[in-house]
Amino acid sequence: MEIKILFDSKGLNRKFRMGWGVSYLINGQVLFDTAERSNYLFHNMDRMGINISDIKSVVISHDHWDHTNGLWDLLKERPGLDLYVCPGFSKEFRKRLEKYKCNIIEAKSFMRIADGIYTTGQIEGTYHSDYIAEQALVLETDRGLTIVTGCAHPGIIKIVEYVTDNIKNNIHLIMGGFHLLDKTAREINNINNKFKKLGIENVGPTHCTGEEAIVIFKESYKVNCIDVKVGKTIEV
Repeated sequence: MEIKILFDSKGLNRKFRMGWGVSYLINGQVLFDTAERSNYLFHNMDRMGINISDIKSVVISHDHWDHTNGLWDLLKERPGLDLYVCPGFSKEFRKRLEKYKCNIIEAKSFMRIADGIYTTGQIEGTYHSDYIAEQALVLETDRGLTIVTGCAHPGIIKIVEYVTDNIKNNIHLIMGGFHLLDKTAREINNINNKFKKLGIENVGPTHCTGEEAIVIFKESYKVNCIDVKVGKTIEV
């Protein structure tokens, strides 16, 4: 199974557009999040030879702009998509969806999207003391589980433990935003140590993980810390 990095803050070279937010394509068919701008997303897809018509499903981790802004033009270009959303997404987001032709699927709990691809369904958390609903992707392969997160607002450890409560397997990789920007070095090291205790073999921290946290994970995981860059394909 492969993960193509369509959008993130760093790229393999300057032919790609980078910025704040994420978008990853799983096995050419399942799109996880849609970047901060549709023109950036479409530009990178074109550079990577990805045809919009091949995308079957879109999973939105949470309804913040840097994960949803590319969605609206995508739905114009590709009507009829299966769109996985959390029941707790905002009224504003849901109201805007009414203008588009897509098959809205409420991801209330752990559920299958395609062969070997699952959503955690809604996991509840807080962001600046406000309620937030978020989901993550889980990929099951011969190597074990890969967990893909958008921002991990409910807590990265909470998400990992939720996954392992629902599907039993070793964790080959966890990648995406871990939301550790506001954490101290001590807190980050504690999370890194918990990763090791949970048997997480590889990490791919990016986006809202924060530079300090990325350095700590790199020093701990060494070659097993993956650089997440636009244009890259990660085999899991």
